[in-house]
Amino acid sequence: MHTCVPQIEQYHDLIAAIVTALEERDIYTQCHSMRVADMSQKIASLLNLSEKETELIHIAAHLHDIGKIGIDDAILRKAGKLNDEEWEIIKSHTTIGYKILHKIEAFAEVSRIVLYHHERWDGKGYEGIEKCNIPLGSRIIAIADSIDAMMSSRVYRTGLTSEKCYSEIQKNVGKMYDPEIAPVVLENWKTIVEIRNDFSSSKSADIENINCFMKDNH
Repeated sequence: MHTCVPQIEQYHDLIAAIVTALEERDIYTQCHSMRVADMSQKIASLLNLSEKETELIHIAAHLHDIGKIGIDDAILRKAGKLNDEEWEIIKSHTTIGYKILHKIEAFAEVSRIVLYHHERWDGKGYEGIEKCNIPLGSRIIAIADSIDAMMSSRVYRTGLTSEKCYSEIQKNVGKMYDPEIAPVVLENWKTIVEIRNDFSSSKSADIENINCFMKDNH
């Protein structure tokens, strides 16, 4: 894994602003990337990854949905379920995100993590790669992304309870999720879910400050 994190950290505020602007387009996923980033960071820490690896994964998680900037609002903000054609368009966000980030040398590893964050351990994901061919960061983000998606409510469905979400992750160990990473998540479930649920006022204040700046300078 590349060790270009110090270069990437220079872009932290810009990353936060871009992600906030993106999520303003979709009221149902506001703060999603930040919750996924914080959960991913915790999972990486629980796996005893190095500080550099952990921060790289944290940044990639912040940017995992950046490709949705290339998805039409009519699809991105659709209140109901997507049809098959719309779903295929949504799935292209991983490739779009990769193409955006890969153009920046310091984001080379981040771009790969973003490209493969919807892969499955059994090879039935977007790109069809499997097991350890999937970057470690992508495997971590895949679980955090699933947790937040399942527990978040939409117009057409209510979010799952923590208990039901736990059960879904447990059922898919070795299928969707890495059989070494998922048990660590399950063993530390309360801590990880609290990170998601306690996306606190300090983070909300940061987001509001960015929103205000963007509106004032529009």
